[in-house]
Amino acid sequence: MASSPPPRPHLLTRSRTSALADRAIDAIWRNGLHPRPALEPEALWDIGAKGCDPADEHYGRSAEDVADFRLRLEHLCQSLRDEAQLNALGHTMAYGQITAAIRMRHRLGALWRSNPGIEQTAIAPPIIVVGQMRAGTTRMHRLLAADPAHAGTPFYCAMNPVRKQPELRPIKTRIGIAVARQINPWIDMQHPFGATLVDEELPWLSYALSPAALEAQYRIPSFVAFSEARDPAPVYREFARVLRSDAAQMGNAARPRVLKCPQYAEDLPALLAQFPEARVVVTRRCSDEILASTLSVVAGQMAYQSDRVDLDALETEWRRKLALREARMTAALAGFSGPVAEVEFDALGADWKAEIARVYRTLGLPLSGEAMAAMRAEQGRAETSPHHGHRAVYQF
Repeated sequence: MASSPPPRPHLLTRSRTSALADRAIDAIWRNGLHPRPALEPEALWDIGAKGCDPADEHYGRSAEDVADFRLRLEHLCQSLRDEAQLNALGHTMAYGQITAAIRMRHRLGALWRSNPGIEQTAIAPPIIVVGQMRAGTTRMHRLLAADPAHAGTPFYCAMNPVRKQPELRPIKTRIGIAVARQINPWIDMQHPFGATLVDEELPWLSYALSPAALEAQYRIPSFVAFSEARDPAPVYREFARVLRSDAAQMGNAARPRVLKCPQYAEDLPALLAQFPEARVVVTRRCSDEILASTLSVVAGQMAYQSDRVDLDALETEWRRKLALREARMTAALAGFSGPVAEVEFDALGADWKAEIARVYRTLGLPLSGEAMAAMRAEQGRAETSPHHGHRAVYQF
């Protein structure tokens, strides 16, 4: 359990740990103790792919999907160098994220090479929770995933979808969360984390260089524009391969996986193309509340990675981004013939049991006593989460 965070008097407040880390990294570079790593595609590839079989970049993937990742890498690096205005800690974080994505790209290829067909594992049609960030997607996601008839993605599987023995992923993920809490002590107020908690599949998108996580951390407008104009199909083909592989490794392919990530609102046609028999749950919330909460989260991520965050520009960008996602999600749902249930944020808060029962009826799913018992346990856990203190932060 995370300890109580320090006061956060401003959206751009930084922790003492992050400030010390930034100064220490900068001093190391200035004093020549270690070179500043280059955010260049070739240099990052050499580090990320070190010790890997070059053929694993291609295994299980089409030439188009391989080329898409390489092209995204070029545009991302250019945008980080030219636009992000990173401080030393931010530069290091970006370097680590990109090399990790390249490494995971190869590790997945190695998994598919050593387990032929695992990336094509047949799975039950998923249940997709789609909506704007801060619109109640996490709450609905975890309630649905608590049903023993369904499956969710534990955070440790999202962070590392390649299983090895002994199973050390939960331990490593707990260590990673502990480090993240030192850098950003308000992280659990913004999103309740836990190594074994069901969570969104955001890392799987990031490993394919979707902008989903990156644009909430760095000012990279040219990469965001490039991504918004580009067909995300290669990203979601990779996503489907990872999901099918994870289901095979976790032994839950026969149960509907409950999926959730705000990026799905922007890319819904590409996701539904992979899973045309999916059921969809759409969460709704007042747009002003969504924007205020989103700005709090994004500002908190950007504050410790750049010294030049402009809150007015940030609000303008995320007002645009949220409108884009809403428009794309609305258009995608209009062309979708499968089951769709809509849930209002306030209604879910007022009577979650009634809303869950209605969602199950709309989706044509059986709601068992075991499911309700598991959801009550999840609801009880969620009621003690520090996440409930977040509204006070962005409404001060």
